[in-house]
Amino acid sequence: MNPAKDDIWKLFNRIAKYYDLINHLLSFGLDRIWRMRMARFVEDNATVLDIATGTGDVIISLTKQKKVKMAVGIDMAQNMLLKAQSKIKDNQNVSFLRADAMKLPFFDRSFDMVTIAFGIRNMPDPAGVLEEIYRVLKIKGKVIILEFSLPNNIILKKIYFLYLRYILPAIGASISGDRHAYRYLNRTIESFPYGEDFLNILRGSGFKKTRLYPQTLGVCTIYIGEKIESHRG
Repeated sequence: MNPAKDDIWKLFNRIAKYYDLINHLLSFGLDRIWRMRMARFVEDNATVLDIATGTGDVIISLTKQKKVKMAVGIDMAQNMLLKAQSKIKDNQNVSFLRADAMKLPFFDRSFDMVTIAFGIRNMPDPAGVLEEIYRVLKIKGKVIILEFSLPNNIILKKIYFLYLRYILPAIGASISGDRHAYRYLNRTIESFPYGEDFLNILRGSGFKKTRLYPQTLGVCTIYIGEKIESHRG
């Protein structure tokens, strides 16, 4: 499912006010733990780009656990960025920018690390975004991606599908008033490649030493890839 780019950021603009609350409720607070685990893979004193930064939670986790030389969060949804800026006011090493992940406004080899949490599946062209990430990473730089996936256990998967299709949209709609947004989110979770299939997409974009770390019975996964060469191949 590859929705139009403008539709996506408009959707997130609509739900920005309730985004953090609903995320914490729907994940039973686990989203904080997943982001903290993701942040552990970032090296100290790194320059970091966080794509689809939303309300800035990845950067908040990073700055709590690591000494970050510089962190830039980008997103197309202005309302999400405003919330991020209100949550991180006094850190001169952190900045937020409205920018398109398909056309990153940075020079080649600008960052040591690029992170993206729960955002790659919302991109109209995930492979194109990964190619842009590859471009702005320094040699030996890493991309660290946290994304929803599906449990391998058949029974757990059936329970998870029930949750995604009925409970998640109902709770999201009752709080935000936007049922369409949460029906869209559950459809992207079900349809997006995960596990080895997503590692193959990373490899196709040039990344080496790819690996994955399933979280909480496989409902989400941390993926890592490294830029070994200056050119993809």
